[in-house]
Amino acid sequence: MLKGPIPPHIDPRKLADRATTLEGEWPLAQFSRLCEQLVSDAGSVRAHLEFGRDEQGLIVMRGNLDVEVQMVCQRCLEPALLPVHSEFVYAVLREGRSTDNLPKGYDALELGEDPLDLIELVEDELLLALPIVPAHDPDQCQHPSGYAAAPEPSVEEVPRSNPFGVLAQLKRDPNV
Repeated sequence: MLKGPIPPHIDPRKLADRATTLEGEWPLAQFSRLCEQLVSDAGSVRAHLEFGRDEQGLIVMRGNLDVEVQMVCQRCLEPALLPVHSEFVYAVLREGRSTDNLPKGYDALELGEDPLDLIELVEDELLLALPIVPAHDPDQCQHPSGYAAAPEPSVEEVPRSNPFGVLAQLKRDPNV
């Protein structure tokens, strides 16, 4: 296992032949597309990447990513610190190779002769792992100033008649 700085460009085929494991961190600010979705670029992405071959002889890249990001809570509009975790398994294939026989649970990663841009791949995985609607836990969330909750209906309030109630009665009447 190699700990320390993870190179930004790798050749997964060579790493798989050596059954290499990479473990390290990248500064969050290095991921520009991801930071566009965040309040702050403070923090770091922790990565654990394993390269090897499976039973079919396919080159496989398994990875775990962890980071805490600050996003705007959609409930209270204040910054929320949210954990983001991503796990992935890629089968590394030559460009143009068929993906029909890939085992279930593998994503295809087609590579030509150029090295893999690992930063871009990790950023894509983190973007997919972001919450669709970022929010604090409901018990921690404060409503924004000026927010007024809908009033509770009083017990004494008389229910209003539905103007379409007559149409519902006509619909039930078989003689109409």
